Amino acid sequence: MAALPPTLDWERELAAQGYTLVAGCDEVGRGALAGPVSVGLVVIDAATAAALPGVKDSKLLREPVRQALVPAIRDWARAYAVGHASAAEIDAGGLVAALRLAGTRALASVAGELLPGYVILDGNQDWLSVPVQPELEFGDGQAFDGVLPAPVQAVPSGAPMTVRTRIKADMTCLSVAAASVLAKVERDSMMVELAREFPEFGWDGNKGYGTAAHRAAIAGHGPTYHHRKTWRLL
Repeated sequence: MAALPPTLDWERELAAQGYTLVAGCDEVGRGALAGPVSVGLVVIDAATAAALPGVKDSKLLREPVRQALVPAIRDWARAYAVGHASAAEIDAGGLVAALRLAGTRALASVAGELLPGYVILDGNQDWLSVPVQPELEFGDGQAFDGVLPAPVQAVPSGAPMTVRTRIKADMTCLSVAAASVLAKVERDSMMVELAREFPEFGWDGNKGYGTAAHRAAIAGHGPTYHHRKTWRLL
């Protein structure tokens, strides 16, 4: 039986609790061997947003359908953004820190327009919130104290924002599904562009994921600076 399309049910519940601006947030590229990890963010007015036919988890949509939905999602959202963290940043700080960096970059992009009071984060791990004890170590031994690079500081410090995780939110919450589509389309486009520079890795098709052909190309040509060198590539 086909899965039911995502709805605005939870967003409406949040509106009833007083959260006017609600954001759906989802990541793509977590498991890839090359390219960035990308985080999509879609902010809506939870009380008044209308349904958006055709939008669902990006993994359930064919590429042409995803691309065709992007203009409608942008028109539907009060604000939207996709943030990225590079392979080098993933290697330096680890995947969770890179996800937080990409997510904060997305938030910074919408900060000039509006900030959501509530963020629905797909999954069961809150990688977006700054941890209570954020210190970690980069691969070069330098301490990372949780302070993000200067371009990310556009998010007002102390901005009141609740972040809550929800398993399979990309399949049940429309704002999260919309965010997943924007993130997937933008990251895929980036990988197609990178494939022009490094055609031997087939990134226009595998999008940086670990297919047999991609791993064989790494073995034959060696990794590029777009590969996550701290990962098991072979």
